[in-house]
Amino acid sequence: MHLRDSNIARLGDETYDVLIIGGGINGAVSAAALAARGVKVGLIDRRDFASGTSSQSSNLAWGGIKYLESYEFLLVNKLCKSRNHLMESYPSTIREIRFFTTIAKGFRYPVFLVYLSTLLYWAIGRFVTRRPNYHFVKHLERLEPVISTANAQGGFEYSDCYLHDNDARFVFNFIRTAMNYDCIAANYLESMGSARENGVWKTQARDCISGKQFVIQSNVVINACGPWVDQYNQYAGQKTEYRHLFSKGVHLVVDKITDSNRVLTFFASDGRLFFVIPMGPKTCIGTTDTQVEKPETQVTDEDRDFILTNVNERLNLAKPLTRDDIIAERCGVRPLAQQGGNGVADWVKLSRKHAIEVNARDQYMSIFGGKLTDCLNVGNEVTEEVAKLGIEIRYPDKKWYGEPDKTVHEEFLHQAKLMELDAMTDPSSSEPLTKRLWRRYGANALEILEGIRENPSRAKLLIENAEYLRGEIELTARREMITKLEDFLRRRSKISLVVRHEDLIDAPGLKKACHILFGDQAQHKLDEYLDSHSRHSGLREVS
Repeated sequence: MHLRDSNIARLGDETYDVLIIGGGINGAVSAAALAARGVKVGLIDRRDFASGTSSQSSNLAWGGIKYLESYEFLLVNKLCKSRNHLMESYPSTIREIRFFTTIAKGFRYPVFLVYLSTLLYWAIGRFVTRRPNYHFVKHLERLEPVISTANAQGGFEYSDCYLHDNDARFVFNFIRTAMNYDCIAANYLESMGSARENGVWKTQARDCISGKQFVIQSNVVINACGPWVDQYNQYAGQKTEYRHLFSKGVHLVVDKITDSNRVLTFFASDGRLFFVIPMGPKTCIGTTDTQVEKPETQVTDEDRDFILTNVNERLNLAKPLTRDDIIAERCGVRPLAQQGGNGVADWVKLSRKHAIEVNARDQYMSIFGGKLTDCLNVGNEVTEEVAKLGIEIRYPDKKWYGEPDKTVHEEFLHQAKLMELDAMTDPSSSEPLTKRLWRRYGANALEILEGIRENPSRAKLLIENAEYLRGEIELTARREMITKLEDFLRRRSKISLVVRHEDLIDAPGLKKACHILFGDQAQHKLDEYLDSHSRHSGLREVS
């Protein structure tokens, strides 16, 4: 039986300590923290895990340097501590990266004053990263020839962190961790609403694939629906002090602009930070900051032109970027937690800090805001709040996050070395195969090695330029609840972000991957994906 099918069968048969609704970063870390500490957890998402805001980020895990301007020093201190803790806990995934910032003439602050703020930021970050450096204009030109310095008054470098792989992949690994501790999770399982009867929550669930409906019982409900938290609270009859405002952020993915492996940082024409971010063989540029009324949004031509105009004005490109250069797009809303009020606020100044609101009488919890940088704090705080609701935390000291023990990593590297695994790496790859497999799968990468020893063809790439082995796809099919092809191409991997759609659908390996993932349903799942992409392309042409 498919993992998803067996989990859905179990969800309707048992009563859970906690049911988490929403499989983005907040729901994922809540599930991992609770399940590892002995709480009986169920988790559902009406779409795929991490299919909302958690898969539309800029892949940056940063300490919030921009909040220095609004004097939110305590928030910056908290975010820097969280960033440092992520670096320590996930050294293969969360890595330091240099930010190379250019300040234009006429900027609201002198460039040297802005540089001094990076020194303060470095100090608040406890000097964990490399020291910031100041650069005169001529030095900027030598270090980054691609930067246009015609209107520059100077610049500097400082360090923050970068999520090396896909943001959605990072989120899913928390879901997978939770399932390892017997959390029962299912994607494409929609909650039709929750009602409390005789001290127990009864959540009406509908399988979005089969249409089947059933009831999930739990003592506690955690609303981790991300941007849809307010909407679900209405379904559950919950009134909260917090609510969300939404800021739409758009990034465009293009061919690699520079080989420097730095994040190029500017201030866009609207005054907001604007990034040119390395993404393996590609570059991610953006972002926009547009207030919207609803979580559902899409990229418009205005968004595209804003990003392209800003990058063309700030870089010396051999040829200006146009819409034809766009390989993929990322679009999502930032859910900004607002306490009280009626939706009227200086929303640009609202931070991404999270808020957890608890209705102790109803044993119901809502998680507002949040971001990847602060995710471990969310997991720990949710555990504390669940304990206050009377749910037994059987193993309160259990560590629920981080990469596997050093000895496991050393064993993986030893086995890989004996197999000469890195000699099998595609010469065009951006990193050795051992690093990539460990970062994506941790201890489960040993299972991939075993498969390759049994059948060396499992070490072959299936899709050109995608950096995914046959053995990886087989593991993904068994363990990662791939329900639609997009789940694999966009969220368990970043293939559809770095390979043009036309090249991807023509790749011979795509059909082979579908057969591994879906067996007899391979052609149906491929057709479903192509149809969905065609419909979204139609929306893009109309916008």
